[in-house]
Amino acid sequence: MAEKEQQEYHPATANGYHRSDEEAAGVPSDELRRQKRKKCIIYIIAFAIFQIAVITLFSVTVMKVKNPKFRVRSATFGTFDVQTASPSFNLMMNVEVGVKNTNFGPYKFDNSTIYFYHGDTEVGSASIPNSKANFKSTKKLTVSVDLTSANLPTDSGLGTQLASGILPLTSRARLTGKVELMIIMKKKKSVDMDCSIEVNTATRELQNLKCN
Repeated sequence: MAEKEQQEYHPATANGYHRSDEEAAGVPSDELRRQKRKKCIIYIIAFAIFQIAVITLFSVTVMKVKNPKFRVRSATFGTFDVQTASPSFNLMMNVEVGVKNTNFGPYKFDNSTIYFYHGDTEVGSASIPNSKANFKSTKKLTVSVDLTSANLPTDSGLGTQLASGILPLTSRARLTGKVELMIIMKKKKSVDMDCSIEVNTATRELQNLKCN
């Protein structure tokens, strides 16, 4: 009797091979293959869309090169000789300048010169050494400059300005260099400084510092 029960109980086999659940449920094998191919195509398309989105995001953020910013940050004074009776000035100013780099790669810049003006007349200049502003950081440099009114015209208005305790100046400079991205990509970038400053002759400090 037991042998008869063993011979009759074979629900998972037919014609010598095992059937899958889908086949046992009556789903044709061709239909199963089509469903598998469809799923595979959907996965490939989804992956391609994901890759395109990642590349697009990468190109508009990391790979987008922006102009660095170059400006006067602060200053202290050594020599400070200001005369109001016969209007003149001779100053030794230690200027801190900053190169702000907002890119995802370092900005390497060449030697440059910063010029200071009273009106349209140059009153001093200083050299800026070549250096590097690392990615997403500000490179600070301090340079010394001698400022003198020796070359100012008589109608410069200096007497009135010094009598009020304010010496207005402007600073201009231009940096040239390259932003490096992913080691292999380098893009040239130049940045201009155009700042207006006021020297308070009473406190011997800068005020109203504005840069474009």
